[in-house]
Amino acid sequence: MTDRTDKSLAAQYEAYPYPPRDAREEAKRLVVGSPGHLLEIDYWVFGAKRPTSLPLRALFAGGGTGDGTIMLAAQLAQTDRDARVVYLDRSKASLKIAQARAAARGLRNIDFVEGSLLDLPNLGLGLFDYIDCCGVLHHLPDPAEGLQALLSALAPGGGMGLMVYAPHGRTGVYMVQDALRALTPESEKPAARLEVARRVLRHLPASNWLRMNQIITDHVIGGDAGIFDLLLNPRDRAYDVTSFAALLGQVGLAVTCWMEPIRYDPQTYLPDPRLRTLAAGLDPIARAALAEALCGNIPMHVVYCTREADVAFRADPMADTAVPVMRELPGQTLASAIRPDLVVPLVFDGLQLPLPLPRQARAILALVDGKRTVADIERDVAAAGVAPEAFRSAWSELWSRLQPINRLLLAATNQACV
Repeated sequence: MTDRTDKSLAAQYEAYPYPPRDAREEAKRLVVGSPGHLLEIDYWVFGAKRPTSLPLRALFAGGGTGDGTIMLAAQLAQTDRDARVVYLDRSKASLKIAQARAAARGLRNIDFVEGSLLDLPNLGLGLFDYIDCCGVLHHLPDPAEGLQALLSALAPGGGMGLMVYAPHGRTGVYMVQDALRALTPESEKPAARLEVARRVLRHLPASNWLRMNQIITDHVIGGDAGIFDLLLNPRDRAYDVTSFAALLGQVGLAVTCWMEPIRYDPQTYLPDPRLRTLAAGLDPIARAALAEALCGNIPMHVVYCTREADVAFRADPMADTAVPVMRELPGQTLASAIRPDLVVPLVFDGLQLPLPLPRQARAILALVDGKRTVADIERDVAAAGVAPEAFRSAWSELWSRLQPINRLLLAATNQACV
């Protein structure tokens, strides 16, 4: 399903591939984020129960300039996993950038396909264990149709990582979009529209909500592509928790994780015991919606999801054979950030959340390397004088604090974890 707006959108991404990327930057950094991170897929989609020895097929539907594709392909190559990543996008310009980035890294585990995700049922690409669709659904004429197309390519037991825009954290964006639509309609040439947008941005009054929004920066640091994608996009929907969950439910998908979980827990923002009791009586979606309304600074929703019938139980973090792993930040680095009062200061889009940790946190975190099992860590801290019961209590508390911020997960292993 396409329409005139969809054609304008396609032309936009040919002229201004987004996000702007330069293959020469691959020598300096790997762009890392959610969804699509290998450790997150292993844990939030498969519960750390899918053996790493099983082949993995991943699809990036609407891969853009390649952030997710390059990230996952690089992580799979680094861990020597038997896997193929398929990049799919209808923008020739974006595809060329993604290919150049893969070449700069010497990645050979990616297949590049030009096409629309809406054509997935007819492309003959086969089935995928993991499908990533980041920043695409909210631009489609019919997002439910897009989800159905993705589902047609999802293997039994597989899962997805999705991102859509959220309204509260994007406060000000849609007001400026309305202003620009009045001053420079979609029918004008892109260069002319950009020139008007730059003029408007220079003269936004101090009272303008976009000026006050410190979360949204594409129009400041994203160049022409950033301005166009944020403020001149011909179709840009935003979903709150309730409407996004309804969209997913419409096609039979169930959320396994709202990223990061702590942000979608209303108790994060409600120290009052009475209010906590009231919030605890809500169903999970209503609780997440309440948290979104309370914090007010979530600019996008990132979820991992599976078919409703395929939601799997996660491996037990207290099991002796479980293998804890830090996502990106090494355990020793996090341990060094613990203050004398045993609190780690967290910041989510400007919102500061103090995170208290157990007394044994430093000793335990220093041993979390993605290889040691829980039993190994218990043995090693015992040598430092930590009794088994003290370790188990501290480990349970540490897990309950760090898993919801997506920093401490369980690693998948060659053997299915319990």
